[in-house]
Amino acid sequence: MNPTQTDTSLFTRLRFVLVETSRAGNIGAVARAMKTMGFGDLVLVTPKCEDPLNDAEAVAFASGAGDVLQGARIVGSIGEALEGCNFAAAVSARLREFSPPVWTPRAFSSHAAGLPELRPAVVLGNERVGLPNHIVEGCNVLINIPANPDYSSLNLSQAAQVLAYEARLAATGDGVDLRGVGFHGDAASVTQIEGMYAHLEEALAAVGFLKAGNPGKLMPRLKRLFARTQLETEEVNILRGIARQILKHAPKN
Repeated sequence: MNPTQTDTSLFTRLRFVLVETSRAGNIGAVARAMKTMGFGDLVLVTPKCEDPLNDAEAVAFASGAGDVLQGARIVGSIGEALEGCNFAAAVSARLREFSPPVWTPRAFSSHAAGLPELRPAVVLGNERVGLPNHIVEGCNVLINIPANPDYSSLNLSQAAQVLAYEARLAATGDGVDLRGVGFHGDAASVTQIEGMYAHLEEALAAVGFLKAGNPGKLMPRLKRLFARTQLETEEVNILRGIARQILKHAPKN
């Protein structure tokens, strides 16, 4: 079945982001996993392999998904990779103390498919070390793939295949319809939310609630709190307005 590709289709909205991938073959295998499920938006953040789009191993592992591989964009930061997205999901087998809410691939896919205003991305890390904490903490949710607790290791492309499969099921009608639930305004972008965090941290430091440059665990806790709220653009603007007023009335050193 080839679903109709429309602006609101999950097949065109969902982005796969690979961070610092070491092996070009894994990039090709992810491209294949994506294409078999109908997805094509692939972004690479500072891959560690040389010329990953033309590497012989990448081309071989893509095995017919060369168009997805050649269409991949290479960028220098996670911010660039998530430009235009307003919902980011980190993928990790390792749970963290200050991670955002933990979802299964099925919960994420149903959520993304049911809300056509979302521009979602799944973010997968390096094969050996995974994703750094600051990227995980900056995402809306953390996707943990249920697996054998005695051996939960998945190859990068295997994880991508599970995610793409679940997203396809949700996009073609097997997911829960969540339209009309949750979002009522425009979902805030990752860039907007990160700007709000920086503004809020500056304001809290100005009134002595945290130590400037060394907020400890406070900012990760606040990020986890706000990640549960599914912030809208207007809500981000309100929070930045509060921060602006705090800074305006804070004692001057």
